[in-house]
Amino acid sequence: MALPSHCAICQSWPNPPLCEACISRFAQPRHRCLSCALPLPLKFGHCGACLRNPPPLALCLTAVGYEWPWVDLIARFKFQKQAGWQGPLATLMRSAPGVEDALDAADWVLPIPLSPTRLAERGYNQSWLLAKRLSPGKADAHLLLRTRHTPSQRTLPRADRLANLVGAFAVEPLRATQLRSKNVVLVDDVMTSGASLHSAAQVLRQAGAAQVSALVLARTEAAEGA
Repeated sequence: MALPSHCAICQSWPNPPLCEACISRFAQPRHRCLSCALPLPLKFGHCGACLRNPPPLALCLTAVGYEWPWVDLIARFKFQKQAGWQGPLATLMRSAPGVEDALDAADWVLPIPLSPTRLAERGYNQSWLLAKRLSPGKADAHLLLRTRHTPSQRTLPRADRLANLVGAFAVEPLRATQLRSKNVVLVDDVMTSGASLHSAAQVLRQAGAAQVSALVLARTEAAEGA
């Protein structure tokens, strides 16, 4: 798909799909919890929920909050078959604080996989498109597998999201040894409750990964159902 020659946010022309002015205005870094990426006051490194119940992620980073204008652009990329957004959105992710270091330290960069049913509906896995743009030499779409189709997570509270994902992920059995003592970065487009990332991280750690971190394009600014 050819991307527009004007900024998709402010419509200024000629400009790249995301102009520098809009990135500066709408993608300002915010101080966030290192474990779940929720916004935090500057003096804290971790939110209370993560201190009480540490998640299976060593680090969680996000480029932007899940709010306008990013909600609309992610919908185009994810649901409207506009795969060309992978480039501008991956660049936005890479520019977020800490992302370059996390990718440099990773042995594997793995997308959250889709079920065959969901993949057929969308035509591509948006998280895989982002992952291979972020780190083409380390990205792999076949090491972490989706073992079954699950209903949409969007309307479920956190407890139901977690239950919905039990047994939904697995490591490719013939390649499990490739994860032992490795540093893995998971990539997803949107993080809401963290249920998908946490479930996948637990599977990877059970397979022997030394550390699992997460990198997402957008994070909701409140933990739904927490």
